[in-house]
Amino acid sequence: MDKVRIGIIGMGNMGRFHANDLLEGRVARGELTAVGSTSPDKLEEYREKGVQIFGSGKEMIASGEIDALLIATPHYQHTSLGIAALEAGLHIMVEKPISAHKADAERLIAKANAHPNQVFAGMFQLRVEPRYQKIREIVQRGELGDLMRVLWIMTDWFRSEIYFQSGGWRATWKGEGGGVLLNQCLHQLDAMQWITGMPSRVSSQVGIGKWHDIEVEDDVTCYMEFPNGATGAFITSSGETPGSNRFEIAGTKGRLILENNTLTLTRNAVPSDEWSKTSKIGFQQPETTVEEIPIPGADAPHAKLMTNFVNAILDGEALIAPGTEGLGSVELANVMVYSGLLGQAVDLPMDSAAWEAKLNELIANSTHEKKTVEVSSEDFAASFRK
Repeated sequence: MDKVRIGIIGMGNMGRFHANDLLEGRVARGELTAVGSTSPDKLEEYREKGVQIFGSGKEMIASGEIDALLIATPHYQHTSLGIAALEAGLHIMVEKPISAHKADAERLIAKANAHPNQVFAGMFQLRVEPRYQKIREIVQRGELGDLMRVLWIMTDWFRSEIYFQSGGWRATWKGEGGGVLLNQCLHQLDAMQWITGMPSRVSSQVGIGKWHDIEVEDDVTCYMEFPNGATGAFITSSGETPGSNRFEIAGTKGRLILENNTLTLTRNAVPSDEWSKTSKIGFQQPETTVEEIPIPGADAPHAKLMTNFVNAILDGEALIAPGTEGLGSVELANVMVYSGLLGQAVDLPMDSAAWEAKLNELIANSTHEKKTVEVSSEDFAASFRK
């Protein structure tokens, strides 16, 4: 096999985006051979381009027309389609989140582990962004010393009411399984745990439909504790404008700040813990040096991940974003909401069955009436460059 025949199921905004990458040749050795949707009007343009069309994922998986499936459907279908594709011998790339909740993610990962010869990847494109790669490199190499504090203010996810009306599944417990955390912030949650590791406990304040007529969270302030005693906060909202995107990591040897696409590294001449024990002056701090690190913009990050996926299938190249690692961001999105709903701190790893039961209760008790309207997607591509 010198090419990978790729099918995409779910032809909403992201499905169309990935289809364009493939059709325009941005994914070397990846060929779009099939697309699928339950909305026939979204498929005809692809038939005219010589791509096979299917009305369901089940039909596409059984067709023999593809070697790999890219899943870009509403969240709850990620698990069932992923399991069916793996059982049929296909490789899978799953859009974020890999599942709507942790218990489903565990089911999908278990199936992938039972099929080790098939590639399972997640679409976490921040992992190919130079700025986050550089931050991870600095942290992993110990240049910040021991982790002391993590702060991410990610309120640059403003959405108007019409956005949530663009699909009946949007901003509902039944359709998405969550709100700003599971939908918008999954990439930040993935990048955070990829760089710093998972916290060991969280305590959240959560606003349910605080800024919008929706039944899921759109405002979150979460306090985090890490295994080594470090603390942190994750703050997000889809109702605040102008919003902020500030990622700050402090360690004993210095501090990193990413804001306005500028990465600033401040280094302590002497680590803070050592200075605290040896300084003879109570108010004096160690000398510092400040370095502003130029970071180039990312070029087609989604296509880079898809190319890595194809290379993994054809050449055995290591995955940048293994699908199994998608569990961390799902767990963080789930547990932050769960803590807020319970009104108490929750230890990690969280009880996935307990959250699944709570989610089913929220779905069963939902009385929210959803309005839907047709919405243009012309400016969609800019919305995920955060």
